[in-house]
Amino acid sequence: MGEFELIGHYFASAACAQGGDGVVLGIGDDCALLEVPADEQLAISTDTLVAGVHFPHDPDPYLLAQRALAVTVSDLAAMGATPIGFTLALTLESANADWLQAFAQGLDQMARACSISLIGGDTTRGPLSLTLTVFGRTPKNLALTRSGAQVGDLLCVGGCLGNAAGALPLVLGQRSDDSGAAKALLQHYWSPQPQLALGQALRGNASAALDISDGLLADCGHIAAASRVRLQIELAKVPVSAALQAFADAETARNCALSGGDDYVLAFTLPAAKLAPLQAQGWPVHVIGSVQAGQGVELVDESGQRSLQAKGGYQHFAGSGD
Repeated sequence: MGEFELIGHYFASAACAQGGDGVVLGIGDDCALLEVPADEQLAISTDTLVAGVHFPHDPDPYLLAQRALAVTVSDLAAMGATPIGFTLALTLESANADWLQAFAQGLDQMARACSISLIGGDTTRGPLSLTLTVFGRTPKNLALTRSGAQVGDLLCVGGCLGNAAGALPLVLGQRSDDSGAAKALLQHYWSPQPQLALGQALRGNASAALDISDGLLADCGHIAAASRVRLQIELAKVPVSAALQAFADAETARNCALSGGDDYVLAFTLPAAKLAPLQAQGWPVHVIGSVQAGQGVELVDESGQRSLQAKGGYQHFAGSGD
Protein backbone atom coordinates (compact mmCIF):
# COMPACT_ATOMS: atom_id res chain seq x y z
CA MET A 1 0.00 0.00 0.00
CA GLY A 2 1.41 3.39 -1.04
CA GLU A 3 1.52 6.54 1.06
CA PHE A 4 -1.65 8.07 -0.35
CA GLU A 5 -3.60 4.84 -0.17
CA LEU A 6 -2.47 4.43 3.44
CA ILE A 7 -3.61 7.93 4.37
CA GLY A 8 -6.91 7.55 2.57
CA HIS A 9 -7.72 4.13 4.01
CA TYR A 10 -6.72 4.58 7.64
CA PHE A 11 -6.93 8.31 8.33
CA ALA A 12 -8.85 10.43 5.80
CA SER A 13 -11.99 8.31 6.22
CA ALA A 14 -11.97 8.45 10.05
CA ALA A 15 -14.74 10.32 11.84
CA CYS A 16 -12.22 12.76 13.32
CA ALA A 17 -11.08 13.77 9.80
CA GLN A 18 -14.48 15.00 8.62
CA GLY A 19 -13.94 18.60 9.68
CA GLY A 20 -15.42 20.64 12.48
CA ASP A 21 -15.84 24.13 13.86
CA GLY A 22 -13.09 26.36 12.48
CA VAL A 23 -11.97 23.88 9.79
CA VAL A 24 -12.69 25.28 6.32
CA LEU A 25 -10.68 22.64 4.45
CA GLY A 26 -9.15 19.49 5.90
CA ILE A 27 -7.36 16.47 4.43
CA GLY A 28 -7.07 16.24 0.65
CA ASP A 29 -5.30 19.40 -0.50
CA ASP A 30 -1.82 20.86 -0.16
CA CYS A 31 -2.80 22.75 3.01
CA ALA A 32 -5.63 22.76 5.47
CA LEU A 33 -7.57 26.00 5.89
CA LEU A 34 -8.60 27.21 9.34
CA GLU A 35 -10.83 30.12 10.24
CA VAL A 36 -10.62 31.99 13.56
CA PRO A 37 -13.06 34.77 14.52
CA ALA A 38 -11.61 38.28 14.50
CA ASP A 39 -11.78 38.59 18.29
CA GLU A 40 -9.79 35.38 18.88
CA GLN A 41 -6.19 34.23 18.53
CA LEU A 42 -4.72 31.00 17.14
CA ALA A 43 -2.85 28.76 19.58
CA ILE A 44 -0.37 26.26 18.08
CA SER A 45 1.83 23.58 19.65
CA THR A 46 3.98 20.72 18.30
CA ASP A 47 5.18 17.55 20.02
CA THR A 48 7.44 14.78 18.72
CA LEU A 49 7.40 11.32 20.31
CA VAL A 50 10.15 8.81 19.48
CA ALA A 51 10.20 5.07 20.19
CA GLY A 52 12.63 4.22 22.97
CA VAL A 53 12.65 7.82 24.21
CA HIS A 54 9.04 8.80 24.88
CA PHE A 55 7.46 5.35 24.78
CA PRO A 56 8.70 1.74 24.75
CA HIS A 57 9.50 -0.12 21.56
CA ASP A 58 6.59 -2.25 20.30
CA PRO A 59 3.81 -0.35 22.09
CA ASP A 60 0.13 -1.15 21.74
CA PRO A 61 -0.71 1.04 18.70
CA TYR A 62 -4.21 1.88 19.95
CA LEU A 63 -2.83 3.18 23.26
CA LEU A 64 0.13 4.89 21.60
CA ALA A 65 -2.19 6.93 19.39
CA GLN A 66 -4.31 7.96 22.35
CA ARG A 67 -1.30 9.02 24.38
CA ALA A 68 0.39 10.89 21.53
CA LEU A 69 -2.64 13.02 20.77
CA ALA A 70 -3.62 13.59 24.40
CA VAL A 71 -0.23 14.90 25.48
CA THR A 72 -0.18 17.36 22.58
CA VAL A 73 -3.76 18.56 23.10
CA SER A 74 -2.83 19.10 26.76
CA ASP A 75 -0.76 22.10 25.61
CA LEU A 76 -3.98 23.69 24.36
CA ALA A 77 -5.58 23.07 27.75
CA ALA A 78 -2.64 24.79 29.42
CA MET A 79 -3.31 27.93 27.37
CA GLY A 80 -7.06 27.85 27.95
CA ALA A 81 -7.61 27.20 24.23
CA THR A 82 -10.51 25.49 22.47
CA PRO A 83 -9.27 22.77 20.06
CA ILE A 84 -9.75 23.13 16.31
CA GLY A 85 -7.57 20.63 14.46
CA PHE A 86 -4.31 18.70 14.37
CA THR A 87 -1.81 17.28 11.91
CA LEU A 88 0.06 13.99 12.22
CA ALA A 89 3.45 13.13 10.72
CA LEU A 90 3.88 9.39 11.18
CA THR A 91 7.18 7.58 10.56
CA LEU A 92 6.87 3.78 10.37
CA GLU A 93 9.35 0.98 9.87
CA SER A 94 6.71 -0.87 7.83
CA ALA A 95 3.04 -0.49 6.91
CA ASN A 96 1.42 -3.28 8.92
CA ALA A 97 -2.35 -3.32 8.33
CA ASP A 98 -3.35 -4.54 11.80
CA TRP A 99 -1.03 -2.03 13.50
CA LEU A 100 -2.34 0.85 11.42
CA GLN A 101 -5.97 -0.12 11.98
CA ALA A 102 -5.53 -0.18 15.76
CA PHE A 103 -3.55 3.07 15.72
CA ALA A 104 -6.19 4.84 13.63
CA GLN A 105 -8.96 3.66 15.96
CA GLY A 106 -7.13 4.93 19.05
CA LEU A 107 -6.39 8.24 17.35
CA ASP A 108 -10.01 8.68 16.30
CA GLN A 109 -11.35 7.92 19.78
CA MET A 110 -9.07 10.43 21.51
CA ALA A 111 -9.69 13.06 18.81
CA ARG A 112 -13.44 12.80 19.25
CA ALA A 113 -13.08 12.91 23.06
CA CYS A 114 -11.11 16.16 22.68
CA SER A 115 -13.39 17.58 19.95
CA ILE A 116 -10.45 18.09 17.60
CA SER A 117 -10.28 17.29 13.88
CA LEU A 118 -7.49 15.59 11.93
CA ILE A 119 -6.73 18.08 9.15
CA GLY A 120 -3.54 16.78 7.51
CA GLY A 121 -0.13 15.24 7.93
CA ASP A 122 2.46 12.99 6.33
CA THR A 123 3.73 9.41 6.39
CA THR A 124 7.24 8.16 5.73
CA ARG A 125 9.43 5.11 6.31
CA GLY A 126 11.95 4.99 9.17
CA PRO A 127 12.26 4.35 12.93
CA LEU A 128 8.89 4.71 14.66
CA SER A 129 8.16 8.32 15.62
CA LEU A 130 5.19 10.69 15.65
CA THR A 131 5.02 14.45 15.31
CA LEU A 132 1.70 16.12 16.05
CA THR A 133 0.80 19.78 15.71
CA VAL A 134 -2.39 21.03 17.35
CA PHE A 135 -4.32 24.20 16.60
CA GLY A 136 -6.75 25.91 18.95
CA ARG A 137 -8.38 29.27 19.51
CA THR A 138 -8.68 31.54 22.50
CA PRO A 139 -10.24 34.99 23.06
CA LYS A 140 -7.74 37.80 22.50
CA ASN A 141 -5.70 38.68 25.57
CA LEU A 142 -7.17 35.82 27.63
CA ALA A 143 -4.71 33.01 26.80
CA LEU A 144 -3.09 31.52 29.90
CA THR A 145 0.69 31.94 30.03
CA ARG A 146 3.49 31.14 32.47
CA SER A 147 4.47 34.74 33.15
CA GLY A 148 1.61 36.30 35.13
CA ALA A 149 1.98 34.88 38.64
CA GLN A 150 1.82 37.55 41.34
CA VAL A 151 3.10 37.56 44.92
CA GLY A 152 0.21 36.52 47.17
CA ASP A 153 -1.44 34.25 44.60
CA LEU A 154 -2.30 30.66 45.48
CA LEU A 155 -0.46 27.80 43.77
CA CYS A 156 -2.91 25.13 42.60
CA VAL A 157 -3.14 21.92 40.59
CA GLY A 158 -6.09 20.40 38.79
CA GLY A 159 -5.89 16.87 40.17
CA CYS A 160 -3.79 14.07 41.66
CA LEU A 161 -0.13 13.85 40.67
CA GLY A 162 2.34 11.04 40.09
CA ASN A 163 0.11 8.44 38.45
CA ALA A 164 2.01 8.24 35.16
CA ALA A 165 5.39 8.04 36.90
CA GLY A 166 3.97 5.38 39.18
CA ALA A 167 2.99 3.34 36.12
CA LEU A 168 6.49 3.36 34.60
CA PRO A 169 7.64 0.05 36.18
CA LEU A 170 4.59 -1.55 34.56
CA VAL A 171 5.10 0.16 31.21
CA LEU A 172 8.77 -0.85 31.10
CA GLY A 173 8.07 -4.45 32.14
CA GLN A 174 9.97 -4.08 35.40
CA ARG A 175 6.94 -5.11 37.44
CA SER A 176 3.89 -7.24 36.80
CA ASP A 177 0.64 -6.40 38.59
CA ASP A 178 -2.98 -6.86 37.54
CA SER A 179 -4.55 -5.12 40.53
CA GLY A 180 -7.12 -2.38 40.12
CA ALA A 181 -4.55 0.16 41.29
CA ALA A 182 -2.08 -0.90 38.60
CA LYS A 183 -4.74 -0.73 35.91
CA ALA A 184 -5.72 2.78 37.01
CA LEU A 185 -2.10 3.98 36.78
CA LEU A 186 -1.66 2.43 33.33
CA GLN A 187 -4.87 4.06 32.17
CA HIS A 188 -3.49 7.44 33.21
CA TYR A 189 -0.16 6.80 31.47
CA TRP A 190 -1.56 5.64 28.14
CA SER A 191 -4.77 7.68 28.00
CA PRO A 192 -4.29 10.95 29.89
CA GLN A 193 -7.29 13.27 29.68
CA PRO A 194 -6.34 16.85 28.71
CA GLN A 195 -7.99 19.30 31.11
CA LEU A 196 -9.50 21.40 28.35
CA ALA A 197 -12.63 22.47 30.21
CA LEU A 198 -10.64 23.47 33.28
CA GLY A 199 -8.22 25.48 31.16
CA GLN A 200 -11.07 27.38 29.57
CA ALA A 201 -12.65 28.00 33.00
CA LEU A 202 -9.35 29.49 34.18
CA ARG A 203 -9.34 32.16 31.47
CA GLY A 204 -9.70 35.49 33.22
CA ASN A 205 -9.16 33.80 36.60
CA ALA A 206 -5.71 32.20 36.74
CA SER A 207 -2.68 34.48 36.60
CA ALA A 208 -0.35 31.81 35.16
CA ALA A 209 -0.66 28.19 34.06
CA LEU A 210 0.96 25.22 32.33
CA ASP A 211 0.44 21.48 32.07
CA ILE A 212 2.67 19.21 34.15
CA SER A 213 4.77 17.17 31.73
CA ASP A 214 8.25 17.23 33.30
CA GLY A 215 7.17 16.89 36.94
CA LEU A 216 5.63 19.30 39.47
CA LEU A 217 8.91 20.73 40.76
CA ALA A 218 10.41 21.22 37.31
CA ASP A 219 7.30 22.76 35.80
CA CYS A 220 6.69 25.05 38.75
CA GLY A 221 10.26 26.18 38.10
CA HIS A 222 9.14 27.29 34.63
CA ILE A 223 6.36 29.45 36.10
CA ALA A 224 8.70 30.86 38.74
CA ALA A 225 11.29 31.80 36.13
CA ALA A 226 8.82 33.31 33.68
CA SER A 227 6.99 35.27 36.41
CA ARG A 228 10.14 36.17 38.38
CA VAL A 229 8.71 34.89 41.66
CA ARG A 230 9.21 32.03 44.10
CA LEU A 231 6.65 29.23 44.26
CA GLN A 232 6.32 27.56 47.66
CA ILE A 233 4.90 24.02 47.67
CA GLU A 234 3.56 22.45 50.85
CA LEU A 235 4.28 18.74 50.59
CA ALA A 236 1.33 17.72 52.77
CA LYS A 237 -1.07 19.42 50.36
CA VAL A 238 0.13 17.74 47.15
CA PRO A 239 -2.72 15.39 46.09
CA VAL A 240 -1.79 11.75 45.49
CA SER A 241 -4.34 9.27 44.16
CA ALA A 242 -5.56 6.26 46.15
CA ALA A 243 -4.31 4.06 43.30
CA LEU A 244 -0.73 5.34 43.59
CA GLN A 245 -0.79 5.05 47.36
CA ALA A 246 -1.97 1.44 47.06
CA PHE A 247 0.60 0.56 44.38
CA ALA A 248 3.76 2.18 45.77
CA ASP A 249 5.32 2.82 49.16
CA ALA A 250 4.90 6.28 50.66
CA GLU A 251 8.33 7.60 49.67
CA THR A 252 8.02 6.38 46.07
CA ALA A 253 4.53 7.85 45.76
CA ARG A 254 5.76 11.18 47.08
CA ASN A 255 8.69 11.27 44.67
CA CYS A 256 6.40 10.38 41.75
CA ALA A 257 4.06 13.24 42.67
CA LEU A 258 6.88 15.77 43.01
CA SER A 259 9.26 14.81 40.23
CA GLY A 260 7.51 12.30 37.99
CA GLY A 261 6.61 13.50 34.52
CA ASP A 262 3.69 12.90 32.17
CA ASP A 263 0.89 13.88 34.55
CA TYR A 264 -0.72 16.34 32.09
CA VAL A 265 -2.61 17.91 34.98
CA LEU A 266 -2.76 21.70 35.00
CA ALA A 267 -0.67 23.68 37.51
CA PHE A 268 -1.71 27.31 37.92
CA THR A 269 -1.54 30.37 40.14
CA LEU A 270 -4.74 32.00 41.28
CA PRO A 271 -5.66 35.20 43.12
CA ALA A 272 -7.16 34.10 46.46
CA ALA A 273 -10.50 35.76 45.69
CA LYS A 274 -10.94 33.51 42.65
CA LEU A 275 -10.70 30.23 44.58
CA ALA A 276 -14.14 29.92 46.17
CA PRO A 277 -16.15 30.72 43.00
CA LEU A 278 -14.22 28.12 40.98
CA GLN A 279 -14.59 25.45 43.66
CA ALA A 280 -18.30 26.28 44.03
CA GLN A 281 -18.69 25.58 40.31
CA GLY A 282 -17.18 22.14 40.85
CA TRP A 283 -13.79 22.66 39.22
CA PRO A 284 -10.98 20.44 40.63
CA VAL A 285 -8.84 23.15 42.23
CA HIS A 286 -6.36 21.86 44.82
CA VAL A 287 -4.33 24.51 46.64
CA ILE A 288 -0.78 23.23 47.23
CA GLY A 289 1.13 26.40 48.07
CA SER A 290 1.60 30.06 47.33
CA VAL A 291 3.47 32.64 45.27
CA GLN A 292 6.13 34.58 47.16
CA ALA A 293 8.80 37.15 46.44
CA GLY A 294 12.09 35.62 45.37
CA GLN A 295 12.99 33.02 42.79
CA GLY A 296 12.87 29.28 42.24
CA VAL A 297 10.73 26.62 43.91
CA GLU A 298 10.69 26.06 47.67
CA LEU A 299 9.39 22.81 49.17
CA VAL A 300 8.08 22.75 52.75
CA ASP A 301 7.73 19.27 54.27
CA GLU A 302 5.42 18.11 57.03
CA SER A 303 7.86 19.20 59.75
CA GLY A 304 8.20 22.72 58.34
CA GLN A 305 11.65 22.02 56.87
CA ARG A 306 12.25 24.22 53.83
CA SER A 307 14.45 23.41 50.88
CA LEU A 308 15.05 25.27 47.64
CA GLN A 309 14.55 22.87 44.75
CA ALA A 310 16.47 22.77 41.50
CA LYS A 311 14.32 23.05 38.40
CA GLY A 312 15.18 19.52 37.25
CA GLY A 313 13.05 17.75 34.69
CA TYR A 314 14.01 15.78 31.62
CA GLN A 315 15.93 17.66 28.92
CA HIS A 316 16.88 16.15 25.58
CA PHE A 317 20.60 16.18 24.73
CA ALA A 318 21.46 17.09 28.33
CA GLY A 319 22.78 13.61 29.16
CA SER A 320 20.28 12.87 31.92
CA GLY A 321 17.33 14.37 33.72
CA ASP A 322 16.35 14.73 37.35
